Amino acid sequence: MDFLELAKKRCSVREFKTDKVSDEIIDKIIKAGCIAPTACNNQPFKILVIKTKEALDKIKKCTECHFNAPIVFVVCYDKNLCWKRPFDQKTSGDIDASIVATHMILEACDLGVGSTWVMFFKADILKQEFELPDYLEPVALLPMGYPVEGYMPSATHTKYREFEELVDIK
Repeated sequence: MDFLELAKKRCSVREFKTDKVSDEIIDKIIKAGCIAPTACNNQPFKILVIKTKEALDKIKKCTECHFNAPIVFVVCYDKNLCWKRPFDQKTSGDIDASIVATHMILEACDLGVGSTWVMFFKADILKQEFELPDYLEPVALLPMGYPVEGYMPSATHTKYREFEELVDIK
């Protein structure tokens, strides 16, 4: 599939079948994240794979946006490994983790797995439930699974602002 076709096809899925995603597919999704570019190639990310009932129940404690997905990836960054911009100390962590997550959701789509990006979660509860160290910062939850039959993207999925509003060529 051509990239623009894939990017247009990918949509947020919020209703999943109960079917499990195979370990082979999970590995491909993870590998797509692991090859994502990061600042100075520091690779400060950590991906948690949440697929047991016990772990999925913990996810439900920190967000209502779990959509009963059979698997949830938690994409985090390690504050100690991020590149820092020298003049203002801004770190690359959020950006690096976002690039990783984007690679993962696009690979999932290409493999027929639906996903959605969730930023609406209580990070403190997530960190507590999964005993994450202070230096690990969660950025995104990626609930994934096979979309229910007949699932349709939201009505706004293909509504785009005009090119001239979004791009300013100097």
